[in-house]
Amino acid sequence: MSTRVLPRNSETNRRPQDGNTPDRPSVGALFLIAAGIALAALNLRTAITSVGPLLGEVTGALGMTAVGAGVLTTLPVLSFALFGALTPSLSRRLGSHRLLVLALVALTLGLGGRALVGSPLPFLALSVLALSGGAIGNVILPVLVKRHFPHRVGLMTTVYTTALALGTTIAAATTVPLYDSTGQWRVALGSYALFGLIAVVPWLLVLRHGSTPGGSTRTFGFGRVLSTGVGLQSMLYFGTQSSVAYIMFGWYAQMLRDQGMSAQSAGLALSYLTLLGIPMSLVLPTLLTRVRDQRPFVLMFSLSYLVGLGGLWFSPMNGVWVWTTLIGVGMGSFVYALTSFALRTRTGEGTAALSATSQSLGYLMAGTGPFLFGLLHELSGGWHAPLLLLLALVLVNAVTGWLLGRPRHLEDALAARDGRRGSTARP
Repeated sequence: MSTRVLPRNSETNRRPQDGNTPDRPSVGALFLIAAGIALAALNLRTAITSVGPLLGEVTGALGMTAVGAGVLTTLPVLSFALFGALTPSLSRRLGSHRLLVLALVALTLGLGGRALVGSPLPFLALSVLALSGGAIGNVILPVLVKRHFPHRVGLMTTVYTTALALGTTIAAATTVPLYDSTGQWRVALGSYALFGLIAVVPWLLVLRHGSTPGGSTRTFGFGRVLSTGVGLQSMLYFGTQSSVAYIMFGWYAQMLRDQGMSAQSAGLALSYLTLLGIPMSLVLPTLLTRVRDQRPFVLMFSLSYLVGLGGLWFSPMNGVWVWTTLIGVGMGSFVYALTSFALRTRTGEGTAALSATSQSLGYLMAGTGPFLFGLLHELSGGWHAPLLLLLALVLVNAVTGWLLGRPRHLEDALAARDGRRGSTARP
């Protein structure tokens, strides 16, 4: 007889409450689910990062106006907010596995279809279809990790966050070479639909073998989640870190170019900043799940951000690679934000609710970050005022992350709140 050794000091090891026991498929099914999680994660950002490198070519070929191009670049955060909010309700009706299959099918059809159309409106509509799949996958994957691997949350979070970072980097790095080799932006963008087709296969096999848990009747609405400290802090933490990340991805290269760096070197610095997400995804989840209190990690992220931003303020070109590295370490807060959905909940329903609330509202917050950063740059004519915005976001991120890092759970906070309400209502 074999015994299962569980990591020490992991809050995820506690027995789920309220009758919500984790699913226990066979070992073979678990390997299939693990592969499916990794392949699904690989697809979640391809619809976003594949367009940016060829934005001029795509908009020019489609005859898209500047307004249309602005809408196209805004669609990711809007779609992630809208479809992320709908995911828990859809999951209860369809089941998590079926919903993920539909999400991957939508992503594949959207990626493939928009490479075939010849006018702006269908391209935008099919982009929304592709982005809806990515948005739903964002919310569903932490739930599947919590449900199927309750004692291996750190390992499986490493798997899917690393795959997510790889997919993001692959789409950003290979789109232009594909375009250069074929001379066709349609081939360059449409090729990522193949990734989606491959990712659907293991989930179809999971459905075929009947590993499809039914949805729960319990609901955790946005209002209930945000009425707790855990829910509010998670949303603000996710929103502020996403806003900082979107600002850096959108403006970092231009900021360095204005300081005298060549376009090639500035692009290399941005690529390096993006690549740092891979080692952070490999290392952080396991470390985060081995401790009850994640506040030391939050402190590390915040200090790295502050020193990196300070370097950009006082001496941007002297030590630019050091500042870039420190900011990249700070952006490890994204990995913690994703991991915290499982760490701060006891049940799959709680994980889904916290993930959906934090991501949908957080992405809406993130969408305003690059706009405000650019506006401050235009109004001030320099980069110090925009950097002050980044500093403010980092400070809010630090405070909310410090509070979120304490060992607590959403379900416990809701139970305590309901208990207080019930005692107040008694005559």
